[in-house]
Amino acid sequence: MARPIEKGRDMTDQNTTPETPYDAPHAGVETPGMNETSNDTLEETTPEARIAALEEELAEVKDRWVRSEAENQNIRTRAKREVEDARQYSVQKFARDVVEAAENLQRGIASLPAHTDSEDTLITKLREGLQGTERSFLGILERHGITCEDPTGKPFDANLHQAMAEQPSDQHTPGHVMQAWTPAWKLKDRLLKPAMVVVAKGAPDASASKASAGLDTTA
Repeated sequence: MARPIEKGRDMTDQNTTPETPYDAPHAGVETPGMNETSNDTLEETTPEARIAALEEELAEVKDRWVRSEAENQNIRTRAKREVEDARQYSVQKFARDVVEAAENLQRGIASLPAHTDSEDTLITKLREGLQGTERSFLGILERHGITCEDPTGKPFDANLHQAMAEQPSDQHTPGHVMQAWTPAWKLKDRLLKPAMVVVAKGAPDASASKASAGLDTTA
């Protein structure tokens, strides 16, 4: 048998609790400090500030571009010089071998006996033939940029000469080449082979010579 519902009692109130009110600020209501950042940003991005920032950035970009262009120009110049050097000096090793052949020809001519009026005609013709060959050979080398220089009588230059000996001499200036065994060879402005030379030094002191001559060598 169903239990009668009591009058005056609301069944909806059973097992219910009052809702907690939402205490968040109402939308659209500004809180203190909410627009401080926005105002600061607006003040920092004024037209004058933006122009100054853009000018600074432009100056930095221009500086980087100038540096890059200068570096590229240096690279182009260096590459051009290297290509030119390779073109001019690519035959340097071959030129050294050719110079050795020219020196051997000169030694062959120097080994012939000195010319005399009574020498054999065959020796005369041989000398003239070798000298003509030497002149022609040196002319060919010169047309290709290979030149030789006789340093005899010139000041000794360590960049061009190799001193093989040093001898006292009263007929040559000290520090000058008194004799050249071989010339200095160049390929354009680059040294191929230094000259082998004998360098003069001052003559022995006369007073020292007299003193040594006057020494009593008897026991």
